[in-house]
Amino acid sequence: MFKSDLTRADVTPKGIWMNRRKLIAAMGAGSVASGLGVAARAQEALEPNTWEEITTYNNFYEFGLGKEDPAKHAGAMVTEPWTVAVDGLVDNPGEYDLADLIGDIPTEERIYRFRCVEAWSMVIPWNGFELNKLLTKVGVQSGATHVLFETAVLPEVMPGVNVPILDWPYTEGLRLDEAMHPLTMMATGLYGEPLPNQNGAPMRLVVPWKYGFKSIKSIVRISLTDEEPLNTWQQSAPKEYGFYANVNPDVDHPRWSQASERVIGSGLFAKRVDTLPFNGYAEQVASLYEGMDLSVKF
Repeated sequence: MFKSDLTRADVTPKGIWMNRRKLIAAMGAGSVASGLGVAARAQEALEPNTWEEITTYNNFYEFGLGKEDPAKHAGAMVTEPWTVAVDGLVDNPGEYDLADLIGDIPTEERIYRFRCVEAWSMVIPWNGFELNKLLTKVGVQSGATHVLFETAVLPEVMPGVNVPILDWPYTEGLRLDEAMHPLTMMATGLYGEPLPNQNGAPMRLVVPWKYGFKSIKSIVRISLTDEEPLNTWQQSAPKEYGFYANVNPDVDHPRWSQASERVIGSGLFAKRVDTLPFNGYAEQVASLYEGMDLSVKF
């Protein structure tokens, strides 16, 4: 039988172990999965926001307009079992139980910046997998150019959908090359725990170089199409929100500047910080938009 000469006194204190774990994840997560190490190069030793900050300050209008409404109301949503429809230009369309659809895809931790279009930001340690793995599994057909996502509509537990705030269900879309990029992920967890309902359980999209509203929550449909889809915010306010929604400090929202942001958790009177092009991920994603006028294609 194996015997060790280590004792309890040799155990690394939990706080030090956790900080080291975060650092390793920040520096190296995704390097194997992405092959070229794109995800690893995109991450720094970022200090994540707290669980409480991440789970009690967010937008999920299906549960209400207030930042605290999702945490108040989302607990009533049942997320297991959960069905996701996959349709359009795919080889294997169908209505899938989520566990069957993604159960064999390994997950990892990614620590990403999160920038809301409302000019506030966080750093979030997501758990999940690259979206390209799921798309490859269902088989993307050659004619597909875009991916459309749809959020659940559950009037019995989502008070917001009983009010015509937006045209429900909430939809979002990506170009296929954006969806296949190794930074684009499907999150199923947070801080190593299952994703809380208010943050988009059981599965949400995370696209770290775009404003947060692109990272659609509680997904029930994934459709591959041959045309650019019209997302919810484009329909609601086309002069304020475009299809791409790339973080761009040089293009202001019609009602406020996007040049800087308020970091959640930094204190009420903390100085705002400069917003980075593509939310700090320009090295990895700027080439996707070469030749485009990003002041027009916002």
